[in-house]
Amino acid sequence: MDSLTQIVLGAAVGEAVLGKKVGNKAMLYGAIAGTIPDLDTLVGKFLDPLTAIEIHRGISHSIVFSIAMAPLLGWLVSKIHTKAQASWKDWSWLFFWGLITHPLLDAHTTWGTQFFWPFDLRLAYQNIFVIDPLYTLPFLIFLILVMRLPKTSPKRRKWNRFGIIVSSVYMLLTLILKGISYQKFTDALEEQNIEYTAIDTRPAAFNTILWYANVDVGDAYLLGDYSFFDTKPIAFRFVPKDHQFLGDYKDTKTIKRLEAIAQNWYTISRKDGNLYFNDLRFGAYDLDAKNLSFVFSYELIPTETGLTIKETERDPEAMKQVLRSLWERMWGN
Repeated sequence: MDSLTQIVLGAAVGEAVLGKKVGNKAMLYGAIAGTIPDLDTLVGKFLDPLTAIEIHRGISHSIVFSIAMAPLLGWLVSKIHTKAQASWKDWSWLFFWGLITHPLLDAHTTWGTQFFWPFDLRLAYQNIFVIDPLYTLPFLIFLILVMRLPKTSPKRRKWNRFGIIVSSVYMLLTLILKGISYQKFTDALEEQNIEYTAIDTRPAAFNTILWYANVDVGDAYLLGDYSFFDTKPIAFRFVPKDHQFLGDYKDTKTIKRLEAIAQNWYTISRKDGNLYFNDLRFGAYDLDAKNLSFVFSYELIPTETGLTIKETERDPEAMKQVLRSLWERMWGN
């Protein structure tokens, strides 16, 4: 999830664990704990692009990291606030829950987390977009109410619990919506007599009203969308995989690593003599566009030792148009 959401969740968790003893300091350090796992993006700036992608939401988003870092951070803060009514164990407990809830929340997004690192298992439930105002804003409002109250006030704990409950109920609702939309897609495939080997669904940006589906039909994918306000049948767009464009590059380490990242949901495209690896898990900007542009696309650049990659830059003006199209599509067709 985005940084603001993780800060809000971390602060609420800090308040729940230690707010009664240390007041707003618990929220402050909870917020800090909630942002620490995403420092992997800073580390990635010093690495090659492919390795940076691989480590994102890796070890820093694991239960191992939370267990190892919590006592260290707890000890450090206990030395800073020696007069606080909290022990080293109290601070460690706060940091553990602040750190562990970060990847647990991220597991609901499309990218997911390697929660059980070093095991090669990524949790990605794909039931909420990385930025969802309906999850974050109510949570933030309750948190602001909590901050304004003295640490001994029963209302403080009440509002904090209420914020956690409301956000959790919304998360549960997104899982239900995902299940309903999944059924809509599979029903449409059955009605259209389409045979497929796998289907992958996820919400569109900033909402859980519009949902997308990738359908594997062998040498191609079918891409579709569905809004809960739709009155017309679901239509799918045929997109060839074109993996043959890779030629001798197919068995290179770079392609194998990209395949693992994309979990084999990808197409290869050619433009101006260059090859591009398109990660389909995050879909296309506009399914109605004549030429599809994918959210995550990497140019494959030949080198003496194989291939390197460069992420395709996003056009700010094109993004504005995409957002307008998304808003219109969300309300049905």
